[in-house]
Amino acid sequence: MRIAVTGVTGYVGGRLVPELLAAGHDVVALARQPARLAGRDWAGRVELVEADATDLVQLRAALDGVDVAYYLIHSLGTGRTFEALDRRVARTFAQSAREAGVGRIVYLGGLSPDIPDEELSPHLASRKEVGEILLASGVRTTVLRAAVILGSGSASFEMMRYLTERLPAMTTPRWVDNRIQPIAIRDVLHYLVGAASMPGDVSRGFDIGGPDVLTYREMMQRYARVAGLPRRFIVGVPVLTPRLSSLWVGLVTPVPSGIARPLVASLQHEVVCRERDIARHVPDPPGGLTGVDRAIKLAHERIHDGEVTTRWSSASVPGAPSDPLPSDPDWAGGSLYADVREAVVAAPRDVLWSVLEEIGGENGWYSWPVAWRLRGVLDRLVGGPGLRRGRRDRQHLVVDDALDFWRVEAIEPGRRLLLRAEMRLPGLAWLELRTDESPDGRGSLFRQRAVFHPRGLIGQLYWWAVAPFHGVVFGGMRRNVTAEAERRALARS
Repeated sequence: MRIAVTGVTGYVGGRLVPELLAAGHDVVALARQPARLAGRDWAGRVELVEADATDLVQLRAALDGVDVAYYLIHSLGTGRTFEALDRRVARTFAQSAREAGVGRIVYLGGLSPDIPDEELSPHLASRKEVGEILLASGVRTTVLRAAVILGSGSASFEMMRYLTERLPAMTTPRWVDNRIQPIAIRDVLHYLVGAASMPGDVSRGFDIGGPDVLTYREMMQRYARVAGLPRRFIVGVPVLTPRLSSLWVGLVTPVPSGIARPLVASLQHEVVCRERDIARHVPDPPGGLTGVDRAIKLAHERIHDGEVTTRWSSASVPGAPSDPLPSDPDWAGGSLYADVREAVVAAPRDVLWSVLEEIGGENGWYSWPVAWRLRGVLDRLVGGPGLRRGRRDRQHLVVDDALDFWRVEAIEPGRRLLLRAEMRLPGLAWLELRTDESPDGRGSLFRQRAVFHPRGLIGQLYWWAVAPFHGVVFGGMRRNVTAEAERRALARS
């Protein structure tokens, strides 16, 4: 079948594509910026199509000739109006699919309790509404409703993981004792792939969950046990509102409060499957569904082996700049500030490149650590990602990887790494790191360029306010990267 997938830069979409390819389907990957997918292992085996999910004409053309279309889009993190945006995009997609003659829509939504819509959290209410819009589209639709997804890189899983690892004792809201039915990401993908082949007369929603029903408290204790940590001391208190809880989660975990808030608010509900009708159409995977302990163990191993293929941070921070690095100093008729530094390195280019590609995350930025940590804290206080997103892979980067409060915008292996800032700034910023041959041919040349395009007077003032620290931050980076490359070259010889 010819299958279109939206949300391919996100956590689930990025993992679904290779599963569909393995099942023998022809895949069309829809993205606003297809260039962001260049680093994916599967990019050369799919048809990359530029399509904005808010553009009816563009989307309808992209879905022409498609048998099944996966809707894996949501607007978490865009602010208090995410429900309106979710509603608008879902209606646009539904109309586009109907007019393009799509045979089936498959949507991954949220599992919610059987209570009035007005009593649901905004996140779950929006997920439910989107499912209803797609079911009413006139196109046969499969809605899969899941609770917490257990997998390396899942936002819900990372919230739980960091809370458990970093806090041996904690006070939590009362929802810590609500029952949930989590599901492993591998089982979610199994159901998603199977949904493409459902009988033509099936158009409805299905609850999907793993074999275990437990409380959030029990799930954290199980994670602690699998990770080899002492049992956690968890006290539920009634005074922590969803807003206060999300701010607390935002400080302790890498998940920004804008994403944590709707997720935390949804935890106030008990979410347990009310039916298992999905089994009539999609049999359980070989060996059965994955239990909580096994799912946590698999996720924990992948994280610590550096094998996380997609993460919640795979999708860009809403509102972050997407413009390419300007090459013209007078780009857009405005000011363009740059801090440019070079160093001759007594090491081969491949050694220097290995240092540059491993920068960030746990490896650090080869600069003044206190300054980077402080900038990360300040960024999180104003709603940015800060430094806690880390790296997806400890040694290798691909285009669109999140890297602390940067994102990989371009990469030329062995030559050039371009990072775009996703921290909260009054302007646009990039950091470009290059390797070249040294003038004397005996080593390599390290080129480092920080570029800032200010937005208005505040942007101008910001640049001049931080300029005195560039010598410490960027000067230190140049010196320490050079020293590390030379140390590695000496060790190799």
